[in-house]
Amino acid sequence: MPKTALAALLLLLVVQHPAPPAGRPAAAHAQGAAAPASRGTFARLVAELSEPAGYFDTDNLISNEASYLHVVGKLRSLGVRGGAYIGVGPDQNFSYIAHVRPSIAFVVDVRRDNLLEHLVFKSAFALARNRVEYLALLLGRPAPKDSPRWAGRTVDEIVAYVDSTPASPEIAAAARRRIIAGARSFGVPLSATDVETMERIHAAFAEAGLDLRFTSAGRPPRPYYPTYRQLLLERDREGRQASYLASEDDFQYVKRLQARDLVIPVVGNLAGDHALSSIGRLVARRGERVSAFYTSNVEQYLMRDGESFDRFAANVRKLPRDGRSVIVRSYFGRYLAGEHPQAVPGYFSTQLLQTMESLVREYANGGYQTYGDLVMKHALDLR
Repeated sequence: MPKTALAALLLLLVVQHPAPPAGRPAAAHAQGAAAPASRGTFARLVAELSEPAGYFDTDNLISNEASYLHVVGKLRSLGVRGGAYIGVGPDQNFSYIAHVRPSIAFVVDVRRDNLLEHLVFKSAFALARNRVEYLALLLGRPAPKDSPRWAGRTVDEIVAYVDSTPASPEIAAAARRRIIAGARSFGVPLSATDVETMERIHAAFAEAGLDLRFTSAGRPPRPYYPTYRQLLLERDREGRQASYLASEDDFQYVKRLQARDLVIPVVGNLAGDHALSSIGRLVARRGERVSAFYTSNVEQYLMRDGESFDRFAANVRKLPRDGRSVIVRSYFGRYLAGEHPQAVPGYFSTQLLQTMESLVREYANGGYQTYGDLVMKHALDLR
């Protein structure tokens, strides 16, 4: 698309979702009564921010990072709040969004399947009134008859309900039809193959239920990969349950953002020449900065090709940011000898936090020669 046309589309989004007035928190602004973008605008933005899809040999239906919530306390103490959020992968992003409370969020992934999975999530958010209805829809279970009264229930009770409710092929199929119909309504052009992929994604959640695990092509799930149940019940370093389904208020925040078309799935390579830079321009036009950028362990793959990491670092440098803007990444101990200082006993993955500014500065000084440099230098102390 010509840059002038993309600029006009970005301006339309800025007009419909202006940055908060001076002195007004971005999080409060995002909860306001502004009308959502038209579905046509949402679909065009998805298309125009996206790049051609690439391949990765995992389904990534859920995270394999049991440690994903270990940065939550530090995000809170640093005051990482509002602004724009960027992340990769499936629904662990919603937990970060729930804690950061951005005014807009982008989920960027090289796989088109991830975009399609986020349309499934978006549809389930739209159909469900609360957490128990959302999880029941996603897993193809019947919601409890008194589901409106479940707002005050704990996530443990919600998980226990799903665990005790037998799967029904008929109910799962009905939930799938509703979710796919909702996904079609968002205006994103979907091929027959796309619809089949969304049906497969929902079927995987329904068939495995809370026992669902991350899988890789041709390889069985690793025993240390958490189940979906574990991810939803996970805790931060202070021992508090912190997934987006742990609190009805957190769930409702993400639901409102979804309803206003402000969680935007994008197909893109973090080292690409379009998606991330276009997102940065959109954020800048809104008068905001990127508050949190969750990269998982994508940087490890980019560093295998030095030029890819160079392009990624250049993209990060161009993102609008301030001194509180952070990168959230995951480190898996098998890649380096020894244990990372931020590792938590019993967890195979380690969640790390670094300011975006320190990454830009270290890269400019030539300080990232290895993946070890990246995960060890400037990691904030989470303890």
